[in-house]
Amino acid sequence: MTKIYINARFLTQTITGVQRYALELVKEMDEMIDRGEIDSSEYEFCLLSPSNIVTRPDFKHIRHRVVGKLKGHLWEQFELPFHTKSGLLINLCNTGPAFNKNQIVTIHDAAVFNYPQAFSFAFRAWYKFLMVRLGKNSKKIITVSHFSKGELMQHCKIAEHKLVVTHLGIDHIHRKKAATGTKEKYGIDSPYILAVSTMNPYKNFNLIFDVLPEIEAHNLNVVIVGSKNSKVFGEQAWTESDTVNWVGYVTDEELKALYEDAAGFIFPSLYEGFGLPPLEAMASGCPVIVSSRASIPEVCGDAVLYFDPNSPKDAASRLIEITSNPDLSQQLSYKGKNHSGLFSWNKCAKDTVNIIMSTV
Repeated sequence: MTKIYINARFLTQTITGVQRYALELVKEMDEMIDRGEIDSSEYEFCLLSPSNIVTRPDFKHIRHRVVGKLKGHLWEQFELPFHTKSGLLINLCNTGPAFNKNQIVTIHDAAVFNYPQAFSFAFRAWYKFLMVRLGKNSKKIITVSHFSKGELMQHCKIAEHKLVVTHLGIDHIHRKKAATGTKEKYGIDSPYILAVSTMNPYKNFNLIFDVLPEIEAHNLNVVIVGSKNSKVFGEQAWTESDTVNWVGYVTDEELKALYEDAAGFIFPSLYEGFGLPPLEAMASGCPVIVSSRASIPEVCGDAVLYFDPNSPKDAASRLIEITSNPDLSQQLSYKGKNHSGLFSWNKCAKDTVNIIMSTV
C-alpha cells in the first residue's frame, strides 16, 4: 500500500485563505475516498500534526496522528521528515521540510520576493530561503494561479515542468448558514461596504481610508474583517474613524451574513496569488469591485468592476457606481454568482489527486 502523508501543521493555525485551502482540499479528498474515486486498498492517507492544534479534523477515512514534541517550523523541519520516510509527503501551506526530496508542496505566491518590505526581516529571510530550496528539492510544486506560476519561475527559478496550477474552490461558502444577529453583535450600521483580508501592507487597505470622505458623503459605512498581525507584517499605523468598524476574526457563519448584507465588497490588493474573498463575496450575491493587479483578473473575470489600486479616486467612483445604481448592483450580483460556480473544491481535489498519483 502506498502511504501519503499530509503535513497538517495548518491545524495549529488560525484559518485564513491558505489554511482554508488545506482544510477544504483534505475534506474533498476524504469524500473522494468515500465515493470510491480513490482506492483505499491501494492508497493510505494520513494527516500528521504537532500537538498544539486549534482545528480538530473530522474525516471518515483520512486518519490524523499527532507526532513529535516540537512545534511550528522546528517540528516541520526536524520531526516531520522522520515520520514520513515511508511515503510521499504533501505540504499544502507554502512550507515543508527544506531537504525532503519525496514531497509535493503547494506554494500560493511569491509575495516575500515582490513585497519584502511587507514582512518582518526574520519572516522574509526564512521564506526566501525555504521557497527556493523547496522548488529545487520537491518532486512537484502546485500553485494556485497562472500568475503565481510565472512569479515562482521568475523569483525561485523553479523549472516550468515542476509547476502545476490548480485553482481554489468556493463551495465551502454555500455549506454555511448565515448567522442571524451578526450586524447587531458587532454594532454594524447599514448600508456598509465590506472588506476581508489579513492586514498585510500589500493588501493596500490604506486605500479604503483614502476614500472615506466619498464613502461618508454617500452615507456608507465600512466593515473590515481580519487581524493586524504585526509579528508577521511589522508594525503599522491605521487610521481610526467612526465610519470604519474593525470586527477582527469572525466565524464562517458570521462572514456569510456579512457578505449577504453588504451593499458592496472592495478588494484593493496590490498582490495576490489567488484571492479567495472576492469569490466568496460573489458566491454570496454581493456586488464586487477589485484591484486590477496580479492574479485578480484571472480569478474574477468579467463578473466584477475593476479599479486602479493606486487611485483612490478610481476606487471611489466604482464604489459609488455599485451602491447608487440598483440595476448595476443586481447585474453584478447575478454575474458573480454564475462566475463563482466555475470554482469547486471537487475539481481542485481531483486535479491535486491526479498530481499525487502521477508522482508516487
